[in-house]
Amino acid sequence: MLHPFGKVLPWALSMKVPTLRTSLNLLRKNHRFAPLIKKHGMPDITRKGKPFQALVRAIIGQQVSGAAARSVFAKFIGLFPKGKFPTPEMVRAMPLEKMRAAGLSGQKASYIKDLAEKFSDGTIKHRSLHRMESAAIVEHLTRVKGVGVWTVHMFLIFTLNRPDVLPTGDLGIRKGFQKLYRLKDLPDHAQMERLALPWRAHASTASWYLWRVADEAKTTRKFTRSARPSRSLKR
Repeated sequence: MLHPFGKVLPWALSMKVPTLRTSLNLLRKNHRFAPLIKKHGMPDITRKGKPFQALVRAIIGQQVSGAAARSVFAKFIGLFPKGKFPTPEMVRAMPLEKMRAAGLSGQKASYIKDLAEKFSDGTIKHRSLHRMESAAIVEHLTRVKGVGVWTVHMFLIFTLNRPDVLPTGDLGIRKGFQKLYRLKDLPDHAQMERLALPWRAHASTASWYLWRVADEAKTTRKFTRSARPSRSLKR
């Protein structure tokens, strides 16, 4: 629970936050997740970069492939001295034209500029993020242009390592639910929240396995299509 100005109320400090091991132990008792844990092993949910760096990476990665995002990210870092990740102040001083030359669209370059400005002027209280509740962080970070709920959910899972994030706006999560729970149609937010009730406090770990389920379904469909005879071979 938060104080209105973002401080954690004293009683909340005593609340026990589930660890990855705790989450895995609970999910192993679930007949749907137990086989997935055995098959895929430990989830890759690790802290990746500081808040500013993680959010810049997330903006760069929006609506492009992983390979394209990595290429642009490397070129972006190359704009700055010694190829080190820049501070918000350094990004603010970088001309938009140079950022676009690194492969960023004009829109994404403006988003990163806005992010840098809000980190620099204190609009985004990045040093307090780890003490805020997840819902407060979503509200706080979506003030930045180009940072939506999905981006903040990824930040909560992979940078702040929050254990209870369920990104119901993610297509992979929806497809994972559909496959794992044998649903006829893609579920909506309310249906996913209902299905997640038994493991809701461990949703970040569960989400990692739901993504694996969605990936497997995608691979299976590709294999099935490639195995079909072409029209020219049919009689």
